[in-house]
Amino acid sequence: MSLDNTPRYSGGCQCGAVRFRVTGALGDASVCHCRMCQKAAGNFYLPLVAIGKARLEWTRGEPKKFRSSSEVFRGFCAECGTPLTFEAPDGVALAIAAFDKPEEIAPTIQWGTEGKLPYVDTIHELPGKDTMADLPSAHYLSDLVSYQHPDHDTDEGWRPGDDK
Repeated sequence: MSLDNTPRYSGGCQCGAVRFRVTGALGDASVCHCRMCQKAAGNFYLPLVAIGKARLEWTRGEPKKFRSSSEVFRGFCAECGTPLTFEAPDGVALAIAAFDKPEEIAPTIQWGTEGKLPYVDTIHELPGKDTMADLPSAHYLSDLVSYQHPDHDTDEGWRPGDDK
C-alpha cells in the first residue's frame, strides 16, 4: 500500500524485459485448470488475478500476444517466454506468479475443473525437500548464478556483467 492507502503491485517476467505496475484494488483471483490454460502456462493449471478497475501500466517493455481462441489473447515475454496475461472481452488478468509478491494474492475459486489433472489435489502429500537437498546429484547447483530478474523494480543493467 502507498501512503494514500491505494494498493500498489509490481511484477514482471523472468528475464526482466517486461515489467508492470498495478495501482488499485485487484479483482478476483483464481486458478484455471482448462486445457488451454494448462498449455499456456506449461503447467498443471494457471493462477490468474483480474485487474478489475485497477490501473495496469507496463513499466518496461510490453508482452507479445498470442491469440489462443476467437475471444482470448495470451500475453507473454518474447525474450524469456514467461506467461503474463489473459485478455478476454470482459477484462485483463495477470499471472499471479509474475507478481513480485505472489504470496499476497490468494486464489478464491477454481475454474475449468473439467480439465483438472487427477493428481493435482494430492501434490501437497508428496515428500518435500529444499532445492539444495538435490546437490549430491545436481552438482551444478553449488556454482549456479541466477540471471532471473529480482522480485522488485530495477534500473536497466541488473544482471551480473550488464554494467559493462
